[in-house]
Parts: sequence; C-alpha cells; structure tokens
Amino acid sequence: MGRGGQTMTDIALHIENLSFAYGAKKALDQVGFTVRSGECTILLGPNGAGKSTLFSLITRLYDARDGRIELCGFDIKRQSLKALANLGVVFQQTTLDPDLSVTQNLRYHAALHGMGRKAADNRIREELERLDMFERRGEKVRQLNGGHKRRVEIARALLHKPKLLLLDEPTVGLDMPSRQAIVDHVHALVKQQDLAVLWATHLIDEIADDDSLIVLHKGQIKADGKLADVLQTTECSNAGQVFQKFTQGGGPS
Repeated sequence: MGRGGQTMTDIALHIENLSFAYGAKKALDQVGFTVRSGECTILLGPNGAGKSTLFSLITRLYDARDGRIELCGFDIKRQSLKALANLGVVFQQTTLDPDLSVTQNLRYHAALHGMGRKAADNRIREELERLDMFERRGEKVRQLNGGHKRRVEIARALLHKPKLLLLDEPTVGLDMPSRQAIVDHVHALVKQQDLAVLWATHLIDEIADDDSLIVLHKGQIKADGKLADVLQTTECSNAGQVFQKFTQGGGPS
C-alpha cells in the first residue's frame, strides 16, 4: 500500500530498494517508503523485524551497499553532510552526559552543528521552554527522571532545526503521564513546524488517527500508508489488528 500525492519538495525521507544483511542473515529486504513534511509515521515491528538496522542505515552508523536513502533530496552516501544536517535523532538508550548540566549537554551538541554561542543559547531556551524544562537548565542530567531526560534529548535533537526527526522507542520505561506528554509534544511539533517524524514504537496507543503506519516484519514492509487507509484496505478496526494480521501474532517491540 503506497502513498500518493507527494512532491519532491515535501519529502523529508525517501528510501528505495534498501537491503542489508549480517553475513548470510538478511535484515532488510528491498525496503522502500517515503516520509513527508508535516507527517508522523509510526514504525511497528516485532523483535528482529529490522527496525534498528533501518535506523542505523538512515543515521549512517551502518552503510548500505544495496538501495538508496535520501534525506530532503540529498543522497546519504554521496552528500552525507548535507543529508545528515537535516536529521535529528533520539536513540532508545540515552546518550546525554550525566555529569554535565542540561545546558552544557545542549551547548555541546549545538557546537557540533557549528552554531555560535548566542544562537545556540537562544535555541536552547526556545526548545526547553517548549518542553517546560527551562527552569531545570542548570541541573545535572543525572538528577533528572526518565521523562525529563527524554525531554532534554528531544530538545537536543531539534536544536539545529532538522527537517526529519527519528525517534527510536523514545517512551520506553516512562510512566504514563511522561509518555503522554512526549506523544502530545511530538504530534504538536509535526503540525506546528511542518516536521517529519519517523517513530519506532511497540505501543499502539501512541498512534494518532492522522498518523501514517508502516508495519515491518522479517525485513519486509507489510503495510504502508495513512492509518485510515491501511485500516480500510486490511479490513481491520485498529492498528493492533493490523500488526497481528501481518506478524502472525508476534509481540511488537
């Protein structure tokens, strides 16, 4: 199930015929899809589906020999710097320095993107205020709870104003209020800033009615499209049923 109506200017991520193997074991098999600006795309798949491999290829932790990845029209192999400049990432495992303050962590990230101190501090204030974290900017990261650390990581990922945000299970281990706050915040960003989001999650209730859905199973895409269209085509009543239909009841992860 494909998606129509895209123009080249609003496609934040385009993947075509992407395959990857660990030795003889194929992790991804001719995967292809697009993510548009102003669109939140949810990536569902059980353990071993290929989600982590896919994210590693998009971020260039791994290099794919087969297939093509474009970020905002830039080929990730031939135009790596321009492509990755459009990308913000929140990994499943926290990558903040626990012994630095919130501001110090964010300033370090801003410097890596070539931002001057004044511009960086303005952006830090803007993103932390948006997440109700500005008053905690001087605290060391180790003093923060899991939900607040996630907020800082989202702020960090957005400092350089990327066009595409990758979220790898960003709410794992969080309590319900913290989880809901992040879900609401990200979906608001999609609408307010025309941001493109690719969100890997195993939590069905994090999917909004106007999201797009990709189901990945054994390295292949089994469903891809706006949630309402996928439900209609598969004759399912919700995303959980779609997942069960294409993964033979395997538990999402």
